Amino acid sequence: MEEKQIFSEMVTILRPYVKDASLLDGATVDTHILDDLKVNSARLVDVIIKCEDVFGIEIDDDDADQIRTIGDAVNVIKSKLQ
Repeated sequence: MEEKQIFSEMVTILRPYVKDASLLDGATVDTHILDDLKVNSARLVDVIIKCEDVFGIEIDDDDADQIRTIGDAVNVIKSKLQ
């Protein structure tokens, strides 16, 4: 799966957890999930679980701790899909 596809799917996954969905309209790989999108840390856990379900992967705690931006999530997911 290409990075663009993973990025697009991440935006879809994040949409229900973002208070203002319009923030996702200009999202990039550098968009910070907690700071820019205002997703709280408890919801980030839900996002990670959703990613595991959607992509059929397992994200361990060490990898989850590295996810700060959408790009970080894309990189972790991409590495798990290889």
